[in-house]
Amino acid sequence: MTDVTDGVLHTLFHSDQGGHEQVVLCQDRASGLKAVIAIHSTALGPALGGTRFYPYASEEAAVADALNLARGMSYKNAMAGLDHGGGKAVIIGDPDKIKSDELLLAYGRFVASLGGRYVTACDVGTYVADMDVVARENRWTTGRSPEHGGAGDSSVLTAFGVFQGMRASAQHLWGEASLRGRKVGVAGVGKVGHILVEHLLEDGAEVVITDVREDSLLRITSKHPEVTAVADTDTLIRTEGLDVYAPCALGGALDDDTVPVLTARVVCGAANNQLAHPGVEKDLADRGILYAPDYVVNAGGVIQVADELHGFDFDRCKEKASKIFDTTVAIFARAKQDGIPPAAAADRIAEQRIAEARGR
Repeated sequence: MTDVTDGVLHTLFHSDQGGHEQVVLCQDRASGLKAVIAIHSTALGPALGGTRFYPYASEEAAVADALNLARGMSYKNAMAGLDHGGGKAVIIGDPDKIKSDELLLAYGRFVASLGGRYVTACDVGTYVADMDVVARENRWTTGRSPEHGGAGDSSVLTAFGVFQGMRASAQHLWGEASLRGRKVGVAGVGKVGHILVEHLLEDGAEVVITDVREDSLLRITSKHPEVTAVADTDTLIRTEGLDVYAPCALGGALDDDTVPVLTARVVCGAANNQLAHPGVEKDLADRGILYAPDYVVNAGGVIQVADELHGFDFDRCKEKASKIFDTTVAIFARAKQDGIPPAAAADRIAEQRIAEARGR
């Protein structure tokens, strides 16, 4: 890949990038910005996906993450019924150390240079206040504050959608769309996870949590002493009597080490790209573990930010996010009909919608 000089975009087209339409490397030396914008597909409309700010081990790792996340957004937007393709951006670095208005403004100029092919929003490491800054340089930024014409934090509807997917999983497996009396383990109780915990408690679930941040755990256990906090994810997934495991932190939560020791019967969480590699979905199915595809159940946030482009209405968005329940039920039915894991069934449905759009 070609290096990037100040203020210059190099758009890269490669046949070996999983069908991605465009990959943009961004660098602004004055602010310290190094970023990657990946556009997987615009068949259904402008690519829509958040901006992740993370201290990647290498630029190659950042590019790989951007590509995987962008592809996932194409499928997510298709399954959510949105007229958007998939894209994603990653900013390389520790946001606690290098994030600044100057850096975010520089990033906003790169988004602007794409002329609407990519619409950005919040993701890990970026927040509503950050999007307000980015939006000063372009009109293709969502996830802004209400004071700046936006819809605010999309975590609320993301958590709501995951909860709907979890209810659908419970109905499919246990015959009742409720988590009452079920033990649910939530790994990662940050922006989305802590709201999901509230839904679960209201529904009568027993909740076990873990997080790398002690303050995130304390925020919940101080308010809800009935919630149990455990040391780490490995302890959580081995918890006796666990019915549902909800990965709500970074991707790759389901791999060759975790799947064999999972005690839960259902996996349904907010994290993106939970399957560490192809084949994990089959390993889950072989163990009798029901997997609710991540990009289906965590689509509440993208439903919200997409609506923001047309004049945000929370009730309208919540109604659309509630349909994640029906979509998840339909995926399980398709998986059973075709004799394939739910993840493969979701991919087939999404690919069909994208292909039909390309053929129009």
